[in-house]
Amino acid sequence: MTDHLHTTRASYDTVAADYETLLREELANSPFDRAMLGVFAERVLGGGGGPVADLGCGPGRITGHLAELGLDVFGIDLSPEMVTVARWAHPRLRFDVGTATALDLQDDSLAGAVSWYSTVHTPPAELPVVFREFRRVLAPGGLLLMAFKVGDESVHLSHAYGHDLDLDVYRCPPDRIAGLLTDAGLVEAPGWCGRRKGRRRGPRRRTCWRASPADVTSGVRACPGPDPRYGRRRPGRRGGRGRRRPSC
Repeated sequence: MTDHLHTTRASYDTVAADYETLLREELANSPFDRAMLGVFAERVLGGGGGPVADLGCGPGRITGHLAELGLDVFGIDLSPEMVTVARWAHPRLRFDVGTATALDLQDDSLAGAVSWYSTVHTPPAELPVVFREFRRVLAPGGLLLMAFKVGDESVHLSHAYGHDLDLDVYRCPPDRIAGLLTDAGLVEAPGWCGRRKGRRRGPRRRTCWRASPADVTSGVRACPGPDPRYGRRRPGRRGGRGRRRPSC
């Protein structure tokens, strides 16, 4: 395991319980995010359904929401403590410890995958390895929904979610992400994508990609965006309220 994976795992192990408390209502307060997830779920189910992986699932808030939308979804996260919290919060769902650079999944085994800001701690030079893994586990025609931070710089966090930690956060230009996903064998799904400026956290982007069959040349197409659904809650550890989110 590389140094950045060690530090990222250790940081999220430290903050797992308070991270869940702080972000518990985030999706309920984000109608655009729910809209994107809803369209993704609709398209996966409309294509016949199948297993969906929430890659970098954290405490399982996106995994739980997708399950409520009818998907056969499970979560994978680098942090064992995050997985423990996710299993506690969503006892009927499956959560495993793993890394996006070497997923313990069979080739062509997923109808869909979600990477909801889970690549923001990956150094840009390592993104091609991650994106090739995404393509490897997606069945031809399978969908990848990605959310990431837009920009061309990195920020180091030494304190967040009420704890000292050691995290690098990377922003990437959409065109660079698009090029890397295209190189990995994915094609931007026509008809929708979205971008908005987050409160205090700068521009963010969500976009959907389709795994292309081996005999199809990858291409990128620009697109617009959709609309709504709900959130989830569980009792949490005291002391999480009132803490400020990191401004990354």
